Amino acid sequence: MKDLNYLNKYRIQASRIFGSMGDEHNGAFRIKIKDKWFIVIASNGGGWKHVSVSPEKSKQTPRWEEMCKIKELFFEDDETIIQYIVAKKDNINVKENCLHLWKPTNQTVPMPPKCFV
Repeated sequence: MKDLNYLNKYRIQASRIFGSMGDEHNGAFRIKIKDKWFIVIASNGGGWKHVSVSPEKSKQTPRWEEMCKIKELFFEDDETIIQYIVAKKDNINVKENCLHLWKPTNQTVPMPPKCFV
């Protein structure tokens, strides 16, 4: 995961909701993409890099292009990032319309053949 200090201008200051401001790899951010604002929470730990993306006011789920822009901001260009759709029994929906980006830190993400993607 990129050093997120360059995103400090978007960082949400400490609050009772988010705890602390985070550090160079963790924190909550308010980011505008085109005409929409998103709340983005970045974390790393437990063997994973993770970013959650929620529209600030809209009830729409983030679009593909918006998720790609968030990926560019929070991960390196050469990193492969995963969006999971877990089994229904394992789904914990804390916030409506929130999507997640994941990358394991201690293993390589398996990829299908290039001609499939």
